[in-house]
Amino acid sequence: MAAHEYEVELLHERGYVTKLYARLDAERARVAAQHGAALHGHEVTLVDREAQVRALATELRRLNVADSGLCFGRLDSVGGETTYVGRIGIFDEDDDYAPLLMDWRAPAARAFYVATGANPEGMHRRRQFHARGREVLRFTDETLGRPDDDERAGRGDTALLAAVNAPRGEGMRDIVATIQAEQDAIIRLEHPGVLVIEGGPGTGKTVVALHRVAYLLYTQRERMQSHGVLVVGPNPAFLHHIDRVLPSLGESDVVFTTTGDLLPGVTTTAEDTPEVARLKGSLKILDVLAAAVADRQRLPEQPIAIELADVTGRIDAETAQWAREEARASGLPHNEARRVFGEVLTYALTERAIGRIGRGWLTRDDRQAWEQMRSDLTAELADNADHTAALDELWPVLTPETLLAQLYRSHDRLGAAGADPTLWRADGDAWTVSDVPLLDELADLLGRDTEAEARAARAAEREQRAQAAYAAEVLDTLVARADHMDDEDHLFATDLLHAEDLADHFVERDTRDLAERAVADRNWTYAHVVVDEAQELSEMDWRALMRRCPSRSFTVVGDLAQRRSAAGAPDWGAMFEPYVPGRWLYRSLSVNYRTPAEIMAVAAAVLAEFAPTVPPPESVRACGIRPWSRRVTDDEIATAIEQFTRDESGREGTSIVIGPPGVPGTVPASETKGLEFDAVLVVEPERILGDGPRGAAELYVALTRATQRLGVVHRGPLPAALTGLDEEVPAPR
Repeated sequence: MAAHEYEVELLHERGYVTKLYARLDAERARVAAQHGAALHGHEVTLVDREAQVRALATELRRLNVADSGLCFGRLDSVGGETTYVGRIGIFDEDDDYAPLLMDWRAPAARAFYVATGANPEGMHRRRQFHARGREVLRFTDETLGRPDDDERAGRGDTALLAAVNAPRGEGMRDIVATIQAEQDAIIRLEHPGVLVIEGGPGTGKTVVALHRVAYLLYTQRERMQSHGVLVVGPNPAFLHHIDRVLPSLGESDVVFTTTGDLLPGVTTTAEDTPEVARLKGSLKILDVLAAAVADRQRLPEQPIAIELADVTGRIDAETAQWAREEARASGLPHNEARRVFGEVLTYALTERAIGRIGRGWLTRDDRQAWEQMRSDLTAELADNADHTAALDELWPVLTPETLLAQLYRSHDRLGAAGADPTLWRADGDAWTVSDVPLLDELADLLGRDTEAEARAARAAEREQRAQAAYAAEVLDTLVARADHMDDEDHLFATDLLHAEDLADHFVERDTRDLAERAVADRNWTYAHVVVDEAQELSEMDWRALMRRCPSRSFTVVGDLAQRRSAAGAPDWGAMFEPYVPGRWLYRSLSVNYRTPAEIMAVAAAVLAEFAPTVPPPESVRACGIRPWSRRVTDDEIATAIEQFTRDESGREGTSIVIGPPGVPGTVPASETKGLEFDAVLVVEPERILGDGPRGAAELYVALTRATQRLGVVHRGPLPAALTGLDEEVPAPR
């Protein structure tokens, strides 16, 4: 294309994009006005208004995020049709809703990501915009339908390389403008079960998973929006790193959490040894938990006396055994089965008491007297402190936290439950991440405290009656004015409103959005769940997550080569076949978009040492900067870290120092999983390698965090697995 022709085309594209932004602004103003009217409107019921306000707020957020990169390119078909592709869809209401801008998730936009020279998908040209803010700076064209074109160079490499070479900011960016064909194929999969995406460092598996969520929310909006999406990551730093991606794509009904934060109100403050984590993560712990619950369903060693008004009853071991068998046979959770246990005890006590009180004059033929006496005794037992104390001793109401803490603190209880003695600890309620799925399991085994719920319901009913009575007094005051006698046509407040209606106006409404409601509700179920660093999750972790998604709709992201946890997945089939037999798919990503070839060569040598059968991902680029190493003394480590930090502070982008636990100024590799930085300094790799059986995986993670520059500082000899580093000699002081 000649320079003059290019400038004319550029002006045309700028004008078109300007018109799109005008449409966006007008639509945003319209929705904002509707949102404001809904907030203050009274023409619909309160519940309907809340739903309307939430829907308009969601739409307003979707329109607001479209400001950044609204339109990023266009497709020209062989038939002459032109389709502009962008972040959202915009339609011309005056022209039968003809598409002015096609949402990137729409089927018609797929060719923008997958068309190649050999497979043009019916397209003649792909044009990619390079913009700053709302202004199109330039564009690049790619003519399709030429099978001899180099496929790697043909898929918008200019935009892709600009994106991967750009300095990193605080969080992960969306890739909506530069999705590659292998990524697009995974994003658009509508598999109803579990989809496993495996890929080495830098292959974009996390961002692909998030874009798949955005795609599913677009294609299955009705199913997805009422329950939302759960995204599970390895640590809070990782979640902070990725939490902008889905909002930048207009999706906000998403809960971000770690496995340690799954249960509302539970905070993890301790850490298990690898062996204890393995024990807690195995499904074998289910037998221990069930036995621990059963151990609290006790029989009295000596008969328990229950003093009634006219007789003394006794709960002996035989009676309690009968009651326990009936309660267990009910199939109800422990706390809910307490009602059955109590009913059987009450029946046995009243039968014996009636027999003693009515001895000599009362027979079973006198049914009415018998039943009246039973009713009186049952009511007396309900208020009897001895009977309540006996129930609490033999079948106590338990919370997951109480039961598990008492189990950990007691050698006897651990033994009775058949648990490994190493689970004992004095600080039983200092929870670890591995305890969370156990507490979650116990929540199901124990069930609800129905007695407390009944008391709360009665209290709420009393409060509601009191509010209605107060409202009735208010209405009486409004109509009891002397001057109403002068106007026969006077319309009273009671003609328009009942006392219950007035009281209802003062009931507190739940105005939280979906994500806020979901994160506070242990029983919330999600339409879809994304799990990142999935290789680290235990069998018990997966059991807890499956409980939160009855449809078993999952996108699972991981890399078995990076597994560090002793309780983690040995292979994907072992984890998913029990839950979705025949309904889980495996897909892999092979291209490394993060790590330049120079650094990946170093990391690949480490990978070959501990996972020789796993091929390293192929880097899409080289950066021209050689990774380096420097040997230092003990006293020089701090100086080397300070120098690296000082040098990088003057450059654009991000940096980090990764080292073994306990080294001042460093971050453990386990806390950097899923993160990326322009520059990385790895300190004492020999110690990282020596940190247990998964030390090599930790070093592999550390080496693959860098997008531009990598340095290694070591005290002892450089590990043999670390090759391809330029040895730097410190400058003389």
